[in-house]
Amino acid sequence: MKGGAVTGIAWALMMAKWRQTLVAGLGVMFGITMFVTMLGFMTGLNHLLDGLILNRTPHVRIYHELKATPLQPVQKVLQDQQHFIRSIRPLVSKNKIRNSEALTAYLKKHPNVAGVAPRVSSQVFYSLGTSNLGGTLQGVDVATESAKFHLADYVTEGDITNLINVPNSIIIGKGIADIMLLKIGDPLEIIMPDASSKRLKVVGFFQSGIKDIDKVLSYTDVSNLQSMMDVPSDHFTEIYVNLKDMKQAPVLAGEISKMFDVDAEDIQKANSQFETGTKVRTIISYSVGITLLIVAGFGIYNILNMLIYEKMDTIAILKAMGYSGSDVKRIFSIISVSIGIGGGIAGMLMGFILSNVIDQIPFNTASLPTVKTYPVSYNPGFYAIAFLFSFVTTFFAGYFPSRKASQMDPVSIIRGK
Repeated sequence: MKGGAVTGIAWALMMAKWRQTLVAGLGVMFGITMFVTMLGFMTGLNHLLDGLILNRTPHVRIYHELKATPLQPVQKVLQDQQHFIRSIRPLVSKNKIRNSEALTAYLKKHPNVAGVAPRVSSQVFYSLGTSNLGGTLQGVDVATESAKFHLADYVTEGDITNLINVPNSIIIGKGIADIMLLKIGDPLEIIMPDASSKRLKVVGFFQSGIKDIDKVLSYTDVSNLQSMMDVPSDHFTEIYVNLKDMKQAPVLAGEISKMFDVDAEDIQKANSQFETGTKVRTIISYSVGITLLIVAGFGIYNILNMLIYEKMDTIAILKAMGYSGSDVKRIFSIISVSIGIGGGIAGMLMGFILSNVIDQIPFNTASLPTVKTYPVSYNPGFYAIAFLFSFVTTFFAGYFPSRKASQMDPVSIIRGK
């Protein structure tokens, strides 16, 4: 039979029972809407949580760890004799990275390295009047840290470039400022481990979203801290490395550790538990969304079953007029697929609108001042998955009733009536 006639009959049947068709379409639309909205919202939250940890964590962190020598001299001498070693102490050495200039040059030439940021870190006391607060002062390369490690995103007051433009300046955590009642422009005395001190000017506050960090950590220009520590310009305690492909971090960490005899930690090792949590939340989101679509598919299946039962006379007449079983199957398959496509498009549109509404809801929290609204992801892949799933689900929801209708004997239907 001609395709136009089959399509016309399918359309007529849908319009004859337009309320049932509408209910089926609304079921698909609701499933797609909730799938897109929930997956976008959960992914947005995952990205926010990832940003709090992963944006501040380098893909590879290179450092020098203070540790005992694994093979003691007496063990080398008395290899085949009994010996006892007690109270082994680590070798007295500075925690600076040896041969840092060659290491930095090698990393900058590496094809997979996107950014290299040497750092200097020192334990200090923040002194203001009679108040002393223990903490950590880090010297950073401002330009590199802002471009590759998102440090500027966490500066809530002031400008990170002031660390370069203003001599002897410092950006402190908001927790330190609240405890010591400091404001931008105030002086802050820094006491170094060797008891020397220097007065720095507060030019900004930052908030990482983790209160324990904001109470102890502060930043200054790397050359300024090297001067305060009275160390040469090649003295670095850490090197942060970001890669073009983060998955290659364990490989590079092992390579650097062997080549330059340094300690290297990759991001997978440093945040293994966090990544597990992210994967679990993503799996839960997809599971709930797919369940909604399957439930909508069962709703369409039931509605088409009822439609076929009510249209027994029509099926008998169609077959008596010469329509084959495959034609009848195509008619009801067209009905189900049309419901899936229409409901899928409407669901994607409503999902986008609802996601946009959530994206405008204020989200104010003291620990995340840079986040103003609830985070939502508009990944096109979510919409593609939703539409494909709505098409497949409704196709199979209509396939089985349509196959049943195609096998009916018109004589038996009329006789039954």
